[in-house]
Amino acid sequence: MDYPEIRRCTKGIYMTDFVINSDESLQTTIGAIRDEYHSHRYLRMKLKTGKDRSLSFNDISHVWYQQLARELREYDALGHKCFCKLHMGVPILRAEDAEFRSFYDLAMKHTLSYEQKIAAMKFVPVTSEMTNPQFKRYCDAMQEHFLTKGVSLEFPEKE
Repeated sequence: MDYPEIRRCTKGIYMTDFVINSDESLQTTIGAIRDEYHSHRYLRMKLKTGKDRSLSFNDISHVWYQQLARELREYDALGHKCFCKLHMGVPILRAEDAEFRSFYDLAMKHTLSYEQKIAAMKFVPVTSEMTNPQFKRYCDAMQEHFLTKGVSLEFPEKE
């Protein structure tokens, strides 16, 4: 049986990502889960609802990082991205994703200095792991935070 996007992880564990968007893909996924259960007798699953963010929605934050770099010069665009990921994104994921919370708390929360955490945000996926509603809250948090610093981050007008 062909499984969508199988990735080999550590210790011979395999991760499979399924997108269920039709009755047929639901049936295929149920069949794959049944096969894997019968083969291994142990499965660990994580379920996310909602579509991945569209590229245009994702582009908004990058436009904002550039704006922040021009208006608040303590960081360049990448520095603002790292700051926002740490201060706005990490709290959202820690609150809603047990796997991320476990990783962050073990690897970063009590082991890295603030400067090291900021630097680590260059490599730690935060916003790319978010659903559309989480990313909307991330953008809202950015707007709220930077408005207190005199910077107005606006969503583009819909055409």
